[in-house]
Amino acid sequence: MNKIKETGYRIYQKVYMYAEYLMNWDEPELLKGPGSVNELPRLIKSKGISSVLVVTDKTLMKLHTLDGLFANLEEQNIKYTVFSDVQPNPSIENIEECRRIYLKNDCEGIVAFGGGSSMDCAKVAAARVANPNQTVADMRGQLKIRHKIPPLFAIPTTAGTGSEVTLAAVVTNMQTHEKYAVNDPKLRPKYAVLDPELTVGLPKHMTAATGMDALTHAVEAYIGLSSTKSTDDYAEKAVKLIFANLEEAYRNGENIQARENMLVASYYAGMAFTRAYVGYAHAIAHNLGGLYGTPHGLANAVILPHILKYYGSTAYEKLARLADIVGIDGKDDAEKAELFIKAIEDMNEHMEIPNHFDFIKDEDIPTIVERALKEGNPLYPVPKIMDKKDCEAVVREIKG
Repeated sequence: MNKIKETGYRIYQKVYMYAEYLMNWDEPELLKGPGSVNELPRLIKSKGISSVLVVTDKTLMKLHTLDGLFANLEEQNIKYTVFSDVQPNPSIENIEECRRIYLKNDCEGIVAFGGGSSMDCAKVAAARVANPNQTVADMRGQLKIRHKIPPLFAIPTTAGTGSEVTLAAVVTNMQTHEKYAVNDPKLRPKYAVLDPELTVGLPKHMTAATGMDALTHAVEAYIGLSSTKSTDDYAEKAVKLIFANLEEAYRNGENIQARENMLVASYYAGMAFTRAYVGYAHAIAHNLGGLYGTPHGLANAVILPHILKYYGSTAYEKLARLADIVGIDGKDDAEKAELFIKAIEDMNEHMEIPNHFDFIKDEDIPTIVERALKEGNPLYPVPKIMDKKDCEAVVREIKG
């Protein structure tokens, strides 16, 4: 890496970190615990809202997961319109259709109900409602949204994205097969519901992938150079909860306490990375999602150990601290860090997550590298900055 360019990246990251001290990082108003989703309509009514758009997906509708919410909305005399066409990786077109339905039905707020895709779609659709003169492409990147969004109530049904508390949303451009982030504090939901009963039916493979997604958020936020005392605290709590509960939730999906602990862990990880940011695991994962449709949590799970090995000694001290927190012993920081990475690989193996992605095509690697570095540099305050040669080597390791 050219030293002048690297210095420029670090200055950019430092300026951005100081600018964040001027932003509002208060936690959202939170409803928490089994059955807490039933309390949401009263909260919505208390905010003077009489009509909402519920943004979700067809699978949750078919499973009747939202029936209780609908009944309680009706009981509170709150009109609701349902947009259930959220795609697994919401496209610009998908977001625009969601916005159209909101406006057509004179809605006053949005309820995002589902996984990260529903949250992303709802966030950017809300931003488009409030900013009709900005396209989705105009919002790409950092701090581009001009006006605050309508009230957004977030109900996660997976314990992974932490999107109910983050400033980020990910958009897919179907023409270029590119995924990119829209990052702005205006996207952060003001209200969130953590109801573990909504995650009990989550299939094992989704429990595993979303849980490792949360772990990736926490670890990348923790080892980055823009972490703060508060983000470190959130990340440490998240990692401890994930190591203690993820495999139990995977093996025994009916364990409501493990499910609740994972929801809280995902929330804490979201609080950590929305301010401290993530790293190259996410940058590469987004591009595997854009090119191949790889689920984001699964991509992060596979990529994370490879990225941590690339960082090497630059991340040892903080990874060693995480090792201490989860009860991993070693003679020094290097050994603790390496054993922590091995523990992540072991968790993946126990939950049948592969350690490589052999579907990556050689001819796609230059595109993956270019787009990953465009996303990561200069924004992500990683312990060790990648250049094209480094990134290509890591992607080839991920390919196997």
